[in-house]
Amino acid sequence: MILWLSIGENAAEGMGITEKMYRDILKLKVDVVTMGNHTWGKKDIFSFIDEQTIVRPANYPSNNPGKGYTIVEKKGKKIAVINLIGRVTMGVLSENPFLIAKQIIGNIQSQVDIIIVDFHAEATAEKIALGYYLDGQATIVFGTHTHVQTADEKILKKGTAYITDIGMTGPKDSVIGMDIDVSFKRFETSLPERYKIAEGEAMFNSCLFEVDDITNKVIKIERINL
Repeated sequence: MILWLSIGENAAEGMGITEKMYRDILKLKVDVVTMGNHTWGKKDIFSFIDEQTIVRPANYPSNNPGKGYTIVEKKGKKIAVINLIGRVTMGVLSENPFLIAKQIIGNIQSQVDIIIVDFHAEATAEKIALGYYLDGQATIVFGTHTHVQTADEKILKKGTAYITDIGMTGPKDSVIGMDIDVSFKRFETSLPERYKIAEGEAMFNSCLFEVDDITNKVIKIERINL
């Protein structure tokens, strides 16, 4: 049984996702698309945000459209995917991700076999803390947003698999996907230079978690960098 997750919030030139891109991602047999701080970057999102196969951060205000987690079934296994956003230097008004995660897991843990958490956050300390906070409660906790794959994949003491950031799919010669010269201008002048996606050879980062069918615990983590 394989569950494919895709991070979709940067799909539309780094800012949000369009409906066409979302449909194209699903055609690749992706089961769930998670979002992040650019969830509302494209107006298209409002036409499909309520579908089962996409989740936005669960700790966004409760009156936002969409949902913060979904439950999918594959080969008899019920798998919950939770999306959360960090609060440290993110510039997004959100609820406490630790408390929201605890609340959601408390409500669903008796109904599912596997719980996966995508924590979209800037600060490594915040991500690491959430990993330990959910150790033994979530099956997998992985970080996104910083676009650089970390080498700290591990299985924590109580069985939760963790990695601080799974990395980026995008231009190899770039500053987290952005044109290098544009990035220079932003850092040299501190002016709000318009983002421009870099061109050239692409790279693909991902992470493969192998889960034991009997225990529902991760037994192996493999980082992929192509």
